[in-house]
Amino acid sequence: MSAVTDRLPTFPWDKLEPYKATAAAHPDGIVDLSVGTPVDPVPELIQKALVAAADSPGYPTVWGTPELRDALTGWVERRLGARDITHHHVLPIVGSKELVAWLPTQLGLGPGDKVAFPRLAYPTYEVGARLARADHVAYDDPTDLDPTDLKLLWLNSPSNPTGRVLSAAELTRIVAWAREHDILVFADECYIELGWEADPVSVLHPDVCGGSYEGIVSVHSLSKRSNLAGYRAAFLAGDPAVLGDLLQIRKHGGMMTSAPTQAAVIAALSDDTHVHEQRERYAARRTALRDALLQHGFRIEHSEASLYLWATRDESCWTTVAHLAALGILVAPGDFYGPAGENFVRVALTATNERVAAAAARLQR
Repeated sequence: MSAVTDRLPTFPWDKLEPYKATAAAHPDGIVDLSVGTPVDPVPELIQKALVAAADSPGYPTVWGTPELRDALTGWVERRLGARDITHHHVLPIVGSKELVAWLPTQLGLGPGDKVAFPRLAYPTYEVGARLARADHVAYDDPTDLDPTDLKLLWLNSPSNPTGRVLSAAELTRIVAWAREHDILVFADECYIELGWEADPVSVLHPDVCGGSYEGIVSVHSLSKRSNLAGYRAAFLAGDPAVLGDLLQIRKHGGMMTSAPTQAAVIAALSDDTHVHEQRERYAARRTALRDALLQHGFRIEHSEASLYLWATRDESCWTTVAHLAALGILVAPGDFYGPAGENFVRVALTATNERVAAAAARLQR
């Protein structure tokens, strides 16, 4: 076991515990804006679908039921604008973090192979490379990278943590460059339905990929759009050759989405009303927190999409974390997402209306 754990960085969230204790000591209680975990109820139609499928004594399939694949293909075409999507273009996964962590291993990458990800990024991209013993490199613009031995390129738009959105033109240029150098592109698009000041575009849109899915796969999650983080419900869409190989590997690994969860996903993707309602909740919280942070002397960069505000007071992120903890507000330090975030904090919109109002009031005093 030590040989595996030695490859991994220190789990970053453990470093936040003392600040969490400080924030929790506030007389009015903690406002935890550090982790982007949903707090609102699972929509009733999804709960009902889960319960109706509760009597599922047999093993589910890794590829999912035909009904699930119908729901996935329909959503990809309807929401992302992709064309000619078949069952072979989609694959359910057991939450997106599992996929990110184990994808390099499942692709057969190892020493000498390179995995690239944004300079400010979700830490699990690096963890996945480390687990596979592959090399890793961070980028500002991936087309500036040396393509030699670069086997996997992660895109993340909208970004976690910054909320930055890559335009269709940027995506088109990057996809063309990756194809020119035979580099597999995986685009983490888990926040694509949460655009505020920009309209995020998928790599699967024909304006980006030219109608061909060769060498590109997008990653989608129901955790945020449908409050299903506890269900571990996500899926891939894109190159059928890549997904076919992953399907075979995941069959051997027993990486199956539970049958009740599959039924819940079908219900979730068949209904857009609950998504719009949840967006409105987040939009109101975003406005309240953004206004309060600006009034408190913060500057906010990017943040045109996703569930976070990328904020700075032009000081060490840990100084900012301590300052806010003294107000009973817990946020994530920017250096969790790479050294380039050392002067920023990530402020999540995932708290109840009451807790967001409490945070805004404390910041405005």
